[in-house]
Amino acid sequence: MILKQTHISIVIPLLNEDGNVMVLYKSLLPVVEKISTDYEIIFVDDGSKDNSFDIINEICSQNERVLGISLSRNFGHQIALAAGMEHSSGEVVVTLDADMQHPPEIILDLYKKYTEGYDIVNTIRTETADSGAFKKISSRYFYKIINKLSDIHIEPSSADFRLMNRKTVNAFLQLKEKDRFTRGLISWMGFKQAQVEYTSPNRFSGKTKYSIFKMFRFAADGITSFSAKPLRISFFAGLIVSFAGLLYAIYAVIQYFGGKTIPGWTSILVSVLIIGGIQLISIGIIGEYLARVFNEAKNRPMYLVKQYSSGRLGDDSGSVLFRK
Repeated sequence: MILKQTHISIVIPLLNEDGNVMVLYKSLLPVVEKISTDYEIIFVDDGSKDNSFDIINEICSQNERVLGISLSRNFGHQIALAAGMEHSSGEVVVTLDADMQHPPEIILDLYKKYTEGYDIVNTIRTETADSGAFKKISSRYFYKIINKLSDIHIEPSSADFRLMNRKTVNAFLQLKEKDRFTRGLISWMGFKQAQVEYTSPNRFSGKTKYSIFKMFRFAADGITSFSAKPLRISFFAGLIVSFAGLLYAIYAVIQYFGGKTIPGWTSILVSVLIIGGIQLISIGIIGEYLARVFNEAKNRPMYLVKQYSSGRLGDDSGSVLFRK
C-alpha cells in the first residue's frame, strides 16, 4: 500500500526504541520541513516488545504525514528497511536508524548532493562515539575481507543511512532476495553515487541491537551474497591438504622400509585434527550457500504487516498485508 506521491520520504526501521522514537521525530521534523513541506515519515516497527508502536501511534495522531507500520514479528533490520522503502512514495527516499546515531541534520547534506545530480548519496562514518575497540577492529577487517572476496567494492564504515531517488528505489525493490545485505546491493546496483562523511554520536537511549553473533551473521550474509570465492578457497585448501598428506604418506613409507618408524599418536592426532577441521569448515561454507538457496526456493513473503497507523489510511488501518 503506497500513498500518493510526495517529494521526500523518510524511512526509519526500528526495534525496541521507545526511548528514541519521539526524540528522533522532534529532531527530524524541522530538518525535513527545510527541504519540503510535501513529505512523509515512515516508521517500521520490526516486532518491538516495548512501547515503540504506541509512541508511533501518538505521533501519527499528531501528524497525518507520518505512517506507522508494525510487522507481525522481528524479520530483521534489513527486511524492515526494505519494507519501509516498499511503502514509500517519495521522489526522494532517505533511510536512517532510530537510535539517534544517524544525525538528522546530515539529511540536508545528502539532499544537497542529490540536487547536484547524484542518484544515490551514501554516508561514511568517520567516527563512532560509543564504539569499542573490538567493533572498530572487526569492522575494519570485515570490509577488507569482503572487498577482497567479492566482485563489488563496498566503502569501509558505510551505513544504511542514505538518500536514493525514485529511479534507484524502484530498481532496489526489484531485488527480492531474502538474505539481504543492503550496502552490498546498493553497490551492486551502480548508478551515479556519492558519499557524505559524518560523525556518529552516542546512542540517546537503549542498547545496540547488534550483538557479536548478529555482527558475524551480518558479515556472513555480506560475504556469501556477493562472492563464490569462499567455495573456491575451501576447494584449494582441500587440494593443499591432500597434497601435503600424499607427501607425508611417501615419507612414512620410506621411514617404514628404512626401519625408522616408532609407535606414536602425535602425528596421527595432528593430521586428523587438521584434515577434520578443514573438512568441517568446507562443509560449513557449503551449508551457508545451500541455506541461501533453500530460503529463496521456499518463496515465502519477505515480511508480513500486522498493523498500520496513520490518519490518512481510513479503513485500511490495522489490516494485514502480505508482501514479497
